[in-house]
Amino acid sequence: MGLIELEGMEFYAYHGYFKSERIVGNRFEVNISIETDCEKAAKSDHLSDALNYEGIYRLVKEEMHQRSHLLEHVAGRILDKIHLLFPQVGKVTVKISKVRPPMGGHIKAVSVTLER
Repeated sequence: MGLIELEGMEFYAYHGYFKSERIVGNRFEVNISIETDCEKAAKSDHLSDALNYEGIYRLVKEEMHQRSHLLEHVAGRILDKIHLLFPQVGKVTVKISKVRPPMGGHIKAVSVTLER
């Protein structure tokens, strides 16, 4: 088994419970860890034997641009799609952070992490 991580993916999106968040938007950071079998790719050095993490990035980008009220909902959709489109993966962890959320004080980020 191996671990593939996509770290620090940044998106500007319109997720939030409050209407103002869905109008103004915010910056989000997404990190994903994927357990998968990397042995064949490690031996062959062929892209066709590896997990297509460019495809994972495109999937995350698509889901981040679909508006949601809750980060839990976005993370759940990302998990569902990864497991649907990449059946060879094992455990997947998705962490979504809303950077400097509008909460009336100084907060670096608020994050939700789901794994399946």
